[in-house]
Amino acid sequence: MNERDGFCGGRAAQPASRQGLRYEVGALAAGLLLMLAPAAEAQEAIRAISASVVGGSEVVRIETAAPLPGVPAGFATPTPPRIALDFPATRNATGKSSLEVNQGNLRSVNVIEAGERTRVVLNLVRNVPYEARAEGNVLLVTLQPPAATSPAAAPTLAGTGPAAGNATLADIDFRRGDDAAGRVIVQLGSAQTPVDIRPQGRNVVVEFQRSTLPEGLRRRLDVSDFGTPVRTITATQAGDRVRLLVENAGEWEHSAYQSDTQFVLEVRPVKPDPNKLLPGARYRGEKITLNFQNIDVRALLQVIADFTGFNIIASESVQGTLTLRLKDVPWDQAFDIILESKQLGRKVEGSVIRVAPKKELDEEALAQREVGRKLEELEPLRTEVFRLNFGKAKEVAEVLNQRTVSTEKGAGNRFLSERGSAVADERTNQIFVTDVSSRLEAVREYIRKIDAPKRQVMIQARIVEAREGFSRSLGIRLGGADLRAIRGGDAGYSLGGGARVAVGASYDAITSTSGQTGNLMNNANTSFVNLPAKASAGADVPRIALALFSPAANRYLNLELSALESDNQGRVVSSPKVVTGDLSKAVIKQGDQLRFIRRRTNAQGQIEDVVDVVDANLQLQVEPQITPSGQVLMKIKATKNRLVGITDAGPQLDVKEVETEVMVDNGGTVMIGGIFEQDEINDVNKVPVLGDVPVLGNLFKNRSTSLAKKETLVFVTPVVVDEVIYQR
Repeated sequence: MNERDGFCGGRAAQPASRQGLRYEVGALAAGLLLMLAPAAEAQEAIRAISASVVGGSEVVRIETAAPLPGVPAGFATPTPPRIALDFPATRNATGKSSLEVNQGNLRSVNVIEAGERTRVVLNLVRNVPYEARAEGNVLLVTLQPPAATSPAAAPTLAGTGPAAGNATLADIDFRRGDDAAGRVIVQLGSAQTPVDIRPQGRNVVVEFQRSTLPEGLRRRLDVSDFGTPVRTITATQAGDRVRLLVENAGEWEHSAYQSDTQFVLEVRPVKPDPNKLLPGARYRGEKITLNFQNIDVRALLQVIADFTGFNIIASESVQGTLTLRLKDVPWDQAFDIILESKQLGRKVEGSVIRVAPKKELDEEALAQREVGRKLEELEPLRTEVFRLNFGKAKEVAEVLNQRTVSTEKGAGNRFLSERGSAVADERTNQIFVTDVSSRLEAVREYIRKIDAPKRQVMIQARIVEAREGFSRSLGIRLGGADLRAIRGGDAGYSLGGGARVAVGASYDAITSTSGQTGNLMNNANTSFVNLPAKASAGADVPRIALALFSPAANRYLNLELSALESDNQGRVVSSPKVVTGDLSKAVIKQGDQLRFIRRRTNAQGQIEDVVDVVDANLQLQVEPQITPSGQVLMKIKATKNRLVGITDAGPQLDVKEVETEVMVDNGGTVMIGGIFEQDEINDVNKVPVLGDVPVLGNLFKNRSTSLAKKETLVFVTPVVVDEVIYQR
């Protein structure tokens, strides 16, 4: 290290010393592990690793201290291309943690010892099939050359369908792994199938090149019930490629590997680590092990520079020593720990990292900001015209001209400088911005991001009203007459025959069967029990009447039974639908507008007539917001008012209304409200005392039972309409 200029080294400056230092650090770490863990001597060990070319194929030779029981377990990852082999109960006795090869498809070999096993990782240039075999205490890993592409297997143009020579995928499956991880398992038609994996927003896109997807596998799988970050898996054919779209939710991370013809994509939920030294930060650097006592901070920065390949420059004020022990920690996390322990900061420019005390960097930043402000005041102004395609020029100009409070001066601006201005031309929807070049660049970037088409949302509401009713009524009318008074008290006179029984459809219809007319027999005046069944709306009560005549006794008895049972069901479905933009309010309604005159006294004490307007309609009012996760947050007000009648005070309405805020998945349906009503009535009307007599008391009473149920439910379904992609 050059103490005068503070240069700690890097990949471009000292490749040879970096390589040697890496081996020395690896040997030192291996020696410390051997001293701290004497029990490891009883384990098997990897003694040497070498690479050579035999017959056009790369062969990696791994020599162990004892004969191998078989080929160790291993797996391959397509991105980055790697082959990993796990040796259980084995330690690393090579004295090196990495071996640079740079030969054919093999770049380097890493040896990682963790716990009671050692993993050998072959870093490749591209994915190639491999073959491993054990010969005594030597494991030979042969990298096969990639198969040449035949003319029949050449890729076809997009939209023309898969080529005839493409490999056919055998199966696509999904399983739930450990720690709620979702595992997408694809059985490839060939082990040489190229695979491309890339994240796309909250999704992961996997493309299998030169592959064919059978019709039975072209489907969309809903796997949200498995309790993993994966929600859906969509498999489609795109030209000569098979495209797999894996839609996820929440915080997640993914990894992929391939073993022979089986490809596995694993999506795991990200859980906070309570043991993380710096909570909140996410580190992705390669893991490193550091164990030093009273090491100079500048020398420790040299180790980080050699391990990462970055150029690290330390200022003269970086001094002191440090004692630390870190095992299998990402290098960027270890770097932050070193800086925090010594109150140091960093400034990154490309592949160069400048390390200095935080106070020194802050002072430099303030000085640079002051210089920049003064230069901005002297820089000449420029004018640029921005034409908006989707936004409104007036609204954007108001945002650009919006002033914010500043402590140094009276007012500042978020986008424009003190001398800058923005003028909107509503006729051509253009904005004329005058400012310095740096501020114009910020305005240009701002307009590029906000001048985009609004995403559209279609909201459909369903208001379901269900009614169910049941009623039953039983009644009786009982009466009689003494005819002796009609004949002057004579008994036994003839009624045109002997004793008889007459049956009629109603109580009063019995009169004609007795042969008596006029005032001789008025049945309406003979009823002493009049409790008929109650009639429901629009229904006649069925009746049956019975009359008994006794010529010998000159007496007359009437009995009428009435019964009615009704059952009704009904359902009314109202389905308003409206399409609106993101964060735009929309209203749709249908119905009647009622007007009535109301008298009031004005401020002058005079009585005047005022016309009031009341809406009795079906209305849907909604304001949607599309979240970054693809869900729709809605403020909803659904109303269904119905006119019941007109009173002296004005119209009387039956009001059904719900107002709420809810978040729903795209295309999902949610019930935002419901009202359930149930009315049950049991009535008994009877003659006192007589109606309580067992059995015979039924002749002196009537019964009615009614049951009515009403239920109102409101459902809402939002669907995000496919947006139009605008190319600027």
